[in-house]
Amino acid sequence: MSPEAFIALNPQNVAFLLIVGFIGGLVSGFIGSGGAFVLTPGMMSLGVPGLVAVASNLCHKFPKALVGAYKRHQYGQVDLKLGLWMAAGALFGMWWGADLQQDIRRAHGEAGSNLYVSLAFVVVLTVVGLFVLRDALTVPRDAVHEQTPRSAKWLQSIEIPGTMITFPVAKVRVSLLFVLPLGFATGLLASTIAVGGFIGVPGMMYLLGAPGLVASATELVIAFVMGLGGTFKFALGGFVDIRLAMLILLGSLFGVQLGAIGTTFVKPFMIKVVMATVMLIVAVSRALVVPVYLTQLGTMALDDATMLLLQRVSFGFMILALAAGALIIAGAMLRGYRHA
Repeated sequence: MSPEAFIALNPQNVAFLLIVGFIGGLVSGFIGSGGAFVLTPGMMSLGVPGLVAVASNLCHKFPKALVGAYKRHQYGQVDLKLGLWMAAGALFGMWWGADLQQDIRRAHGEAGSNLYVSLAFVVVLTVVGLFVLRDALTVPRDAVHEQTPRSAKWLQSIEIPGTMITFPVAKVRVSLLFVLPLGFATGLLASTIAVGGFIGVPGMMYLLGAPGLVASATELVIAFVMGLGGTFKFALGGFVDIRLAMLILLGSLFGVQLGAIGTTFVKPFMIKVVMATVMLIVAVSRALVVPVYLTQLGTMALDDATMLLLQRVSFGFMILALAAGALIIAGAMLRGYRHA
């Protein structure tokens, strides 16, 4: 990896990374995702190449996820058994996806890699965000206990001899033949955009039938394993910027604990509201820069002024996503605390 791929860390960039890290950690502790759907685009908004942003994000993820998982475990929300089985499948997906990432960069350069990461963000964030938003809006706001989705009930009803396993905290009994592929998909996505929770958390909720709080907490266990394995894999290629990793880790370690505490004061639907809101705003942010990368690849023709405008508007939406996530979580925590 050439030195030009690593950005200069002036005071403004350092401050932005610390803020992004804090809010990413806050969102991570609250919804159980590793927070990469905030952190990876945040770094890319500063000009960090997509592959370096993904690799550096994975590097910061495993210590932060460990802190968050331990905190949520104290509240009895982590199903360690489910997390470890999911992580076993995720490691295979992570290593395969990391090779794919590096192949794309070698074939199409930095712009191709950035386009691949951004398009993956747009598609995944839009689809999952709309699905979660619809679910959040249809769940009764005064509901304390979640209903098991019909899809999960159907999978749980399929008895495959020799593969059935019970997960005590999630209160789920399901075949490992469904758990391991879900883990693989989680790892594959994590190696692509450093976000596995977009598949892991909804998958555990809507396919396996785990409650939202348990799924979001258990995802932190998976994130720890994926972050550790992914860091090693990407570091072999020289794509990890340890400076970025340490800065966002410094900010996120404070945010992740505050976010984890917030889950004890809110109802399940609020976690889905936060997830959907931030996802959809970040999707807009990444979509705005897709034409820029296409121009760099020679498939579009935008002038420099238009590309600069799109990059600035994209950065503005990134700031909006950070602010929206932080304000919704803070407001939900305050209302929940007063009610409690």
